[in-house]
Amino acid sequence: MDPLRINGKTLWLVMAAVFLLCTAAFSYSVSADAVMGETVVTLGEDLTVAQKEKILEEMGVDENVEIVYVSNKEEHQYLGQYVDAKTIGSRALSSAKITILEEGAGITVKTNNISWVTEEMYANSLATAGIKDAEVYVTAPISVSGTAALTGIIKAFEAAADIEIDEEQKQVANEEMVRTAELAEKVGADQAAELMRRLKEQLGNANLQNDDDYRRLIEQIAAELGIQLSEEDINALVHLLKRLKSLNIDWDQVTSQLKNIRDNLNEILDSEKTRSFIRQVLDAIIAFFDWLKSLFS
Repeated sequence: MDPLRINGKTLWLVMAAVFLLCTAAFSYSVSADAVMGETVVTLGEDLTVAQKEKILEEMGVDENVEIVYVSNKEEHQYLGQYVDAKTIGSRALSSAKITILEEGAGITVKTNNISWVTEEMYANSLATAGIKDAEVYVTAPISVSGTAALTGIIKAFEAAADIEIDEEQKQVANEEMVRTAELAEKVGADQAAELMRRLKEQLGNANLQNDDDYRRLIEQIAAELGIQLSEEDINALVHLLKRLKSLNIDWDQVTSQLKNIRDNLNEILDSEKTRSFIRQVLDAIIAFFDWLKSLFS
């Protein structure tokens, strides 16, 4: 396929990219420029030496990269309210690599050996935690549920961006991930993630005043998606949405973070040659806006 002969979907993608990058260039501060491209790895404390070496090799980094460790105690601290102790276990194995991307890039998540939590669930929860513009890779030496990995990702992001994420946001992000994963077992991962995404899009709605308002919203969106929820499911979602609503979060910005261009490239485009061409276009646009920002700084 000639990269200059772009089909309708590709043209739409480029136009969307331009729009999102224009928005990002003028609505975000440039404070994150100092850490753009920085990579931090988080490793489970209970990995063996051989497992650590293998995971670092898998991530494409060496021991010179900044490494932080996640303990089993931290897993219980952040997940103990939502997952029973037996499920969490007694060893910290999940590991993650996080790289800070340019402003407006959104959240990209890839996983390996993670059996319960999907990439979209991570992305949703990371946005709730206040993380944006990051490339994330989650892995483990053996197949694990992946619930504990969120703790490591957040910890790594704090180290990479040199910030401290609010504890309540961390807790709510963990609750969201667990609740979504539980729903996924009943209705499927895609449906569960879509339900949560659409519910979060409505959190800026001023009409959500009491439990009945939240229940009606949950039942309405679930019906639109053809999802059957139990009373227990609805009560858990009401609790989660009220907690999400109480956070000091710009929900419009959270939604935009999840509209990630890079995740869609491989699915929409037909060849590596075309993908390379589009990436060159995007890089040129990014460079142009970097130049514009330099004129005003």
